[in-house]
Amino acid sequence: MQWTDEGIVIGVRRHGEASAILELMTREHGRHLGMVRGGFGTRMKPLLQTGNSLNVTWRARLDEHLGHFTVEPMRQRASNFFGASHAIYGVTHLAALMRLLPERDPHLELFLEFERILDRLEDAAWAAPVVARFELQVLAELGFGLDLEECAATGTTADLIYVSPKSGRAVSRQAGAPYADRLLRLPAFLQDPDGLPGDGDLADGFALTGFFLQRHVLDPRGQTLADERMHFIAALERALPQVA
Repeated sequence: MQWTDEGIVIGVRRHGEASAILELMTREHGRHLGMVRGGFGTRMKPLLQTGNSLNVTWRARLDEHLGHFTVEPMRQRASNFFGASHAIYGVTHLAALMRLLPERDPHLELFLEFERILDRLEDAAWAAPVVARFELQVLAELGFGLDLEECAATGTTADLIYVSPKSGRAVSRQAGAPYADRLLRLPAFLQDPDGLPGDGDLADGFALTGFFLQRHVLDPRGQTLADERMHFIAALERALPQVA
């Protein structure tokens, strides 16, 4: 068995003295693992940093085997993240989101968006709303997409400012007013692919996505939201106090 693809590093761990088990989000083959001989050596280790893009060839005798990667650098982004704390935490958080996907299950749209975010992650004002919307995209790809197009109670598409924690559906201001303390806030930027968060919207947006990630994805696995996500959001709020 053999294939060649583009992949983004989302994890690496030592195997033996110098080899590594490399985990990638690949363009055509989804989340995929393989061994890299000498992966913890001085030549290879800088390439296998989270967020770097590689051209990889995977080989194994049988498809179900772990197999081996041979790798060539494509885009070494990892060093770009050290200039901003939100980027350091952000790349770790994004990689953790990719590890929620089933192994070897292609998700081309997620791969392309993941790549796009990494290329501009240092820009806090741009990254803040994009990463929140990316969490919604991950939920949808995992089968837990939210319905934010119309009010669950009235069917109206206007003035949608809440989300029901039970159904994951939007609720209008008027319909939700009697139950406001039991509903999640829906900031407008989550509905607009070009929208920017206003005052308080960033916290509300991540509270919304985090609630459904925890309930639908992490709780069934006995996991919790990673500390890196919390640190990423806090760093964004320090960098962008006007939207915190």
